[in-house]
Amino acid sequence: MTTVMPRPGEQSTPRPAPRRAKVAVLYTSPRTVVEDYGRLMHLADVDKCLAAATPTILKVNISWQKWFPACSTTPWQLEGTIRALRSLGCSELYACHNSTVVVNSHEGEVANKQKPVCDKYNVPDVHLEDVKWTRYQPKGEMLVLNKIFPEGIHIPEFLIGKNIVHLPTMKTHVFTTTTGAMKNAFGGLLSHRRHWTHSVIHETLVDLLTIQKEIHPGLFAVMDGTLAGDGPGPRAMRFHVKNVILASADQVAIDAVAAKIMGFDPMKQKFIRLAHERGLGCGDPRQIDIVGDSIEGVDWKFRGNEETFASRGQKMIYWGPLKPLENLLLRSPIVPWAFLASNLYFNTFWYNVVGRRRVKQALDTPWGKLFQTY
Repeated sequence: MTTVMPRPGEQSTPRPAPRRAKVAVLYTSPRTVVEDYGRLMHLADVDKCLAAATPTILKVNISWQKWFPACSTTPWQLEGTIRALRSLGCSELYACHNSTVVVNSHEGEVANKQKPVCDKYNVPDVHLEDVKWTRYQPKGEMLVLNKIFPEGIHIPEFLIGKNIVHLPTMKTHVFTTTTGAMKNAFGGLLSHRRHWTHSVIHETLVDLLTIQKEIHPGLFAVMDGTLAGDGPGPRAMRFHVKNVILASADQVAIDAVAAKIMGFDPMKQKFIRLAHERGLGCGDPRQIDIVGDSIEGVDWKFRGNEETFASRGQKMIYWGPLKPLENLLLRSPIVPWAFLASNLYFNTFWYNVVGRRRVKQALDTPWGKLFQTY
């Protein structure tokens, strides 16, 4: 096992918050969306962020192995990003996926029609649970990861030294209120024990961004809000047709703009505020330049305080009366029973009682019809 060590003399103190950031926003349609992604990324200066000669990872989001609107990276988002990068001369692309204890990424890339896109453009699939993981010693100060994993922080060796483009969707989340580019690294950089960090999820996302800035020569994010999700995400959501796409080289700024559009104060989102304060990006909308289409007065009025039966139980463990039992419930031989319960709830009960009807409604929209063409 190899260990990546900091360079001599490098500092671990937080950096000052950047002055300004840029986020590109466009309104789109099923007819133009693939081409619009290219224009969007150009507006966000992707050519200045990613060196074409450097291998580039497309970090695909699979929040459910089933297709559910707004849940996972859309096929048009993936196709538009691939075509835009290829036009810039980025020939070595990889689509990276991660499974979780409740989500199978091999099934998910097929159900979400990401695999046909990768096959069409000859982009290799990499499932991160199948690659070598290496111990990594961050150069920057960690808030929590070094305490949660005292034996060492391990990350996929495959990611080191490559550009990364995150491909999240616009949706709410039961643990972080909103989720986007920063949360998309959660699956890629942490192993199946990532659930150990849920009680300090905001600090964890900041630590992961610190690591990303050390291991990736270039970071970029392309976010899909053509179908956006409101409710107890990332799965049990109500979908809304919103026809918007975003891109930025600043992971914090794109999450802040997405949060603002959805109706939340970005600087009240703890992970955004902490990242802003530590100089990892810009979370203050007053310091973010919006290029492309205006979002003046836009407020989707999404709600970020809804729960499912499963999330109520998890929060009782992370922050409630079951906190003293956290190690027993999440780090002992009885843990698989919790995963089984989650699978039964979402895949058997919720999907069949509620979700299937919403899927049918989504497939009747113009975006659902586009999805079926892939």
